This record gives sequence, C-alpha cells and structure tokens, in this order.
Amino acid sequence: MASVSAPAQAVAAPAASLQRGIVKMVLSGCAIIVRGQPRGGPPPERQINLSNIRAGAMARRAAQAQPDSKDTPDEPYAFQAREFLRKKLIGKEVCFTVEIKTALGREYGIVYLGRDTTGENLADSLVNEGLATVRREGIRGNNPDQARLCELEDQSRASKKGLWSEGGGTQSVRDLKYTIENPRNFVDSLHQKPINAIIEHVRDGSVVRALLLPDYYLVTIMLSGVKCPTFKREADGTEFTESFAAEAKFFTESRLLQRDVQIILESCPNQIILGTIMHPNGNITELLLKEGFARCVDWSMAVYTQGADKLRSAEKSAKERKVRIWKDYVAPTANMDQKDRQFVAKVMQVLNADAMVVKLNSGELKTIHLSSIRPPRIEGEEKNKDKDKRFRPLYDIPYMFEAREFLRKKIIGKKVNVTVDYIRAATGPGESTPAFSERTCATVTIGGINIAEALVSKGLATCIRYRQDDDQRSSHYDELLAAEARAIKNGKGLHSKKEAPIHRVADISGDTQKAKQFLPFLQRAGRSEAVVEYVFSGSRLKLYMPKETCLITFLLAGIECPRSSRNMPGGTQVAEPFSEEAMLFTKELVLQREVEVEVESMDKAGNFIGWLHIEGLNLSIALVEGALSKIHFTAERSNYYKTLVSAEEACRERKEKIWANYEEKPVEEVVYVTEEKERVANYRPVFVTEICDTLHFYTQDVETGSQLESLMETMRAEIAAQPPVEGSYAPRRGDYCIAKFADDEWYRARVEKVESPAKVHVFYIDYGNREVVSSTRLAAIPPAFSTRTLPAQATEHALAYIQVPLDEDVRADVVDCVVRDIQNSQCLMNVEYSGANCPHVTIQFGDTKDDVGLGLVKEGMVMVDVRKEKHLKKMVTEYLNSQESAKSARLNIWRYGDFRADDADEFGYRR
Repeated sequence: MASVSAPAQAVAAPAASLQRGIVKMVLSGCAIIVRGQPRGGPPPERQINLSNIRAGAMARRAAQAQPDSKDTPDEPYAFQAREFLRKKLIGKEVCFTVEIKTALGREYGIVYLGRDTTGENLADSLVNEGLATVRREGIRGNNPDQARLCELEDQSRASKKGLWSEGGGTQSVRDLKYTIENPRNFVDSLHQKPINAIIEHVRDGSVVRALLLPDYYLVTIMLSGVKCPTFKREADGTEFTESFAAEAKFFTESRLLQRDVQIILESCPNQIILGTIMHPNGNITELLLKEGFARCVDWSMAVYTQGADKLRSAEKSAKERKVRIWKDYVAPTANMDQKDRQFVAKVMQVLNADAMVVKLNSGELKTIHLSSIRPPRIEGEEKNKDKDKRFRPLYDIPYMFEAREFLRKKIIGKKVNVTVDYIRAATGPGESTPAFSERTCATVTIGGINIAEALVSKGLATCIRYRQDDDQRSSHYDELLAAEARAIKNGKGLHSKKEAPIHRVADISGDTQKAKQFLPFLQRAGRSEAVVEYVFSGSRLKLYMPKETCLITFLLAGIECPRSSRNMPGGTQVAEPFSEEAMLFTKELVLQREVEVEVESMDKAGNFIGWLHIEGLNLSIALVEGALSKIHFTAERSNYYKTLVSAEEACRERKEKIWANYEEKPVEEVVYVTEEKERVANYRPVFVTEICDTLHFYTQDVETGSQLESLMETMRAEIAAQPPVEGSYAPRRGDYCIAKFADDEWYRARVEKVESPAKVHVFYIDYGNREVVSSTRLAAIPPAFSTRTLPAQATEHALAYIQVPLDEDVRADVVDCVVRDIQNSQCLMNVEYSGANCPHVTIQFGDTKDDVGLGLVKEGMVMVDVRKEKHLKKMVTEYLNSQESAKSARLNIWRYGDFRADDADEFGYRR
C-alpha cells in the first residue's frame, strides 16, 4: 500500500466534499470499489483507499507469463480484514470524503457506512478489531482522526486482538488452491450437493470465479444451460464486445459479486466446470434468461439439475417480450393463426418413421413431420452394397420397420394433438442431398405422450443437432435429448450393440409363378391376418402378410369400383366418376390397419382376389353401402351376396353418387325369400376330459362312453395275453398306436412328433391329453381296436362368445378357473357356430344349468367376442350385459377400469 505522507507523490484534495456510492467490491481490508446508480447501462466506478491505515495484502497468483514468479500467500489477517469489510459493505450505500489524490490517480479518504458521517467509520472499526495497523509516519498532532486511530490501535494491541494476538497471525493465512488436479473426479465426489462459496470475479454474465469454502479452491465456473454475450479478443489484440455483454456482466455482478452463495457443481466436460449458483434471492441462471441477457445452450442444459423446462420457459418469456438480445426476434410460427398452430387431427397414414398424414376437421389432408428427430437411415456405401437388389427403405434400413410399426400401432386412425413448432423452408437439390419441399414440423401428442419422445426413448429415432442460434426446433427439445441419452445408456434400438434385425420380405405382387405357389396356402388358411400397406384404388390394395412375411396385391371380391386414371400403352386412361372418392373411402377405413382377408382365387396377373374384413366390417359391402361400388356378377356364389344386393338396392333408390343418373329399367319383379335363421339350442351331455392352455378343451360323448369302456377292457386283456415286444415299434409322425400312460395302462394314441427314440410326442385320441414318452412305451395298435372300429372319442371345442386372453398370466388364471369348474365332470354342450379350427360351443353345468362362459364374463375374467350374426344377437346381448356388470364392479380384468380405450394388445386382448 503506497504511503500517503510523501508530499512529492500526493497532494491534498481541494475540498473534502461528502460523496456517496454503492460498494461493488472489497479489494482488501483497506480498499473498496464503489459505483454509482445505473442509468441506461453499467454505472461509473472508482476505487477508494482508506486513509491512515494499512491492512495485509491478499494472496496473489504468480503471473502465467513469468515462469520464474511464485504465488504470493495472504499476509496475516489479510483475508479476515477483507471479509470483515465484505460482509458489512457489499451492495450497501456508503458516503466518503477524498482527502488525498496521488499523481497516479489513487484516492485516499474516510468511508462511513450509510448516507452521512454519523454512520460507522470503517477505518476505526478495522483498527479496533486488530485487522489493520495505523500509518504513524508523518502523523500530524493536530489531526483528531489520526489521534483517534492511534488510540484505538493501542487499545487493540493491549487486548491482543487480531494482528496483535500471540503467534503473529500465521494461523489466519489461507491455503489457497488455484488448480484442481482432476476436476471431473472433484465434481463427481461432491455428488451435486450444494457447497458454500464466495463469488470473487465475474468474467461475463455466465462465467464467474468462485472461492469454494471451506477448502479455499479458487475455480472458474460456467453456468449450466446458458450463455451470455461475451468480450472477445481478436487476433490483433483488439477487444470486441458483443451486444449486451457489458449489461449482462453488470447484471450478474450487481447480484452475485462477493456475495455468499451456494453452488451445485453439475458436470465437468473438457475441464470446464459447469454449475448452478443458488442465491437466497433466486437463481441467477433463470433471471439472466428471463431478462434477455442469455440464451439456452443445448450441450450444457442436459446437466442442469433444477429443471430444463424452467430455463426454456424463462427464455420463451424473454422472446415474447422481445427484450435485449431478443429485441429483433421473430417466432418461427409468428405468421400463423392460432388455429393453424394448434389443432386436433386424425392420423390417416404413417410415412416412414418421422412423418404422418393427418385429416383436419375441415376434411383437408396435411403432412406433418415430427420436430427435431431423424428416422433411422443408412449410409451411402451400405445402400449401394447390392446394386442388383431393389432398395426398399422400410425393410432395408435397420430399425425403420420397427419405428414405422411403433407409430402405426400407436396412432393410426386415432385423434392426436398437433402443435406446430416451425415451418422448414423448401430446399433445392445439392451435390449429395435431395430436394425437399416445405415441411410443417410439429410436436404430436396422444394421451399426453409425446410421440417423438417415445420413438427416441426406444432407440427408433435420433435427435437433430442444431446451431446455437437456430430456433427452429421442437418445443420439447430438451425432453428429446434426455430420452436419447436414456436410450444410449440402455443400449436400445439404434444404440444397441446387437445385430440389427433383418426383414426378408418377399414381394410377390405381379409374380404369377410365386402367386400360384402361394395361393393354396392362403386358401386353406381361411381368414389370414394382414396389414394394408398401400391403396391403389377403392378395390385394389397392397397387403403385408406378417405370418408369411410377404407383400401381395389384393383385389376386393364381389364388387366393381370406379377406375382411377392410369397410364396405358395407348395413352392415359381417364378416371371414372367417384374413383377418387372410393379410393379416399378405402384409405380412411383400412390404410395401415390390421385386417383379416379371405383369399378365394387369383387373376392372370398374379393378384389375389378375396374378401377383406376390418373390425367385423366387410370392405366390399361397405363400398357398396356407400354408393361407391357396384356388385360384380362373381359375388353371386358368395355368402355375402344377399347383403350386397340389399345394400345396392338401397343406394339405387336414393340415387346416391354412382347411382345419381341411374334409370330403373322395367324388369320382372323378383322377390327374394329370406329365411331368418334362428339359434338352435340342442344341448347334449358330454364328459370334459382335458382343458388346454389355449382354453380349448376336449369332450367325450356320454352316449358312446360305454362303447369306449368296453373297447378299452377288451384291448387291455388282449395286450396282457400277448404283450408287445419292448422297442420293436418304430414310431412315425401321424401313426396311430397304443401308449402306456403314467398309470401303466395302455391307451389309443397318435404320434405327433418324433424328436428321438427317447422323446416321442403323442396325443391320446380318446381323452385329448398329450405326453412325451419313450418309444419303448409305444406299440402298434391291434387292428381290432383301430379308429375304424370306434372313432377317436375326444373332440376339440372352444368356448363361444368369449375372447381368449393373449397375455399368458391372464389366460392361465382363466384356464385354472375352468379346470376347477368342469374338468373330469359331466356337462351339457351346444354347438353355437363354426370356428377356424374347431366348433365354438356353450357349456352348462350338469346340475345348475349355468353357462360356464357367461360365468367367466360375469366374474370379469374374459371379454366378450361380439358376433355379428343376427340369430346370435340375443346371446351376444346377454353376454355384453354381464360384461358391463363386471366392468361396473371392477372385477378382475376391469379392476383398473375400461382399458379398451388404450392399446388392448398391451393388456393381453385383441380389440
């Protein structure tokens, strides 16, 4: 500290006028920086040194440019003196008089706490506490201030305070640490717990130098999640100040500089310590954003522990008010009406894995792209690996099919909430990039779930990375980044180290030879599951068959739809009236939906012809009922002919659409006599012998039970008289034989599978149970006891009007209940309708005549399979009423309410 007694170096101030200021910073025990009030920008500052006293010099780090220099430690009680003043003065108003101003501009004076000289004299307080010494050289005897300071120093020395305590104050010197050997380990060791600190320096609005207590680490900390305008030094040494950099720095300084705070150290990427500074008056990070002094930073926001949504909300507020750095901000959707920014729409089609076609309330179709995500993609080299093979993105790009299926199953045909985030302008083709038309990018939610976030969290899409000044991004971008981080951590989907799934899907559309080979399988299968991949016209579709993993072209049987325009060898064929309406009708009803198809035949071009059903609705009938199609003569031999005829006649009478210009020709009236089929209740006694895990069961006819018993007794007697030679029988699949059961008795059986001589799978044809036995327990069946003598007595059935749960646990509970009720007991059975594999029946208890299936519905164990046949309507109504009762009572599967509004497959049921 320079001396103030040498007249050559200093001159007395002209007149000691009282001045005021706010203390910005305490440099040491005898020097402070005061500032004025801000007016349109950072206020002026000046350093004031306390006259007539000297406090210890604070520690100073060695100059980096001078390798030989060393760190200078604190002088005794220097830090304590600084802290004494800091706690009293920071942010407080003081008044002062300047007594001396040196030639170099350094000012010395007397400082009082408060607005006038009645306040505390800081020099007196420091000397009284033994934290400063009096400059006795050049003391003038007539100066009362100097005399008072000498008297206070003598009292402090006598009381052995501070500097005058025993030991010389060496214990007061800090062990100041300027560097940390391993910053990342240091940050991790704190486990994001708040630690006490003092902000020693503010470099700019978002970067500070902090003293961590109580270990005295002096570290530079960057605020997590934000960045303020900065002061940049150019290559030529000139300093460039970004707009609002000085204002942002003052904003942080005026609130944090030399304040006691708590800091949460959150991360340390590339030796940069990121943290959040917590002050009793608030969070400086959020305040900087709210006042328009900072912008959000994606790369560090991920580690922010106080909620990234708060930062985005604060930034959004500043953008809307257009304050400071956002004064010229224009929102990406500023020119859009509110109804165009937020709306509800129905999903008509999923395009790959990041876009969809939706239908607005107005009926308009609009393509929506999911904001800020990128679907699975393949690099150019991989794409061109097999040039002879036609590239199909949906099946050839890893995880593209899984991503599309995830979206299809979740949102197709459902209403979603769309919030437009930005409009991406159209781009022309580049050297390696194709041209893109204008894209509407939005956040799409269903049931409160962000579809893009769900995709990313399953590893089926990735987040797009943006420039920091690019605001065209999702309004939930931080959630997307967090979801991607979770997917990477858990190794899901695209981030998995396992081999990507391969989809070998054969496209047999137009391949006559393959179609001919495939036709018998589809015909025998009855109703097959399929997904409608594309709609060419009202009656022409492309289907994906999941079980057969192939694509086929499918033509609706029994109808003749208006033809769309087509390019023909002789020119373009003009579209017939209502062809576009028919195609839109079919698209809205079945596109990308799961359907069932009945294949009847194929045409000469390799297209399959048949009936398509969706949720019990026949598409051919629906088109005819909508007056968008006529009956084709081939429908006459189908079971749906009468329904088609009545639908067509109704549309003709109303003269709707394709029938608008229809003129009825005088024809001989033909009256169709339709017989109303009634449900026949013909219950007969049966004995339930076996119940399978699939809820199918086997029964024996009670009337033929005595014949079976007689045959068994005779057969066993003959075998006992002439026992078969063990191991002499070589089982083959499909053979009838006799097998020795666990009770050591022989029964008739059929070989279902031969794994090895020790493992032969057999089915007991008279009882319905299965077993794996050794071939040594099998023998050829004596001809007198074959199925020609007495047919197999076990008949397979399924319960009518109920849906078998797909979930294994739920199904197991139902099976256990049925086994407990009817296995090995006599019941009454009535065949209700035919099924794909076996008849569907109702079973009644032999004594109470109660319906077993209806009882399961009443107990809330199963759901009702709603049959559309008119003659079954009464039974279906009874079952549905019981289901509603179980639902109201929240029994078993209904215990959480009606789950059918969600994806019922997830609960083990098909809707």
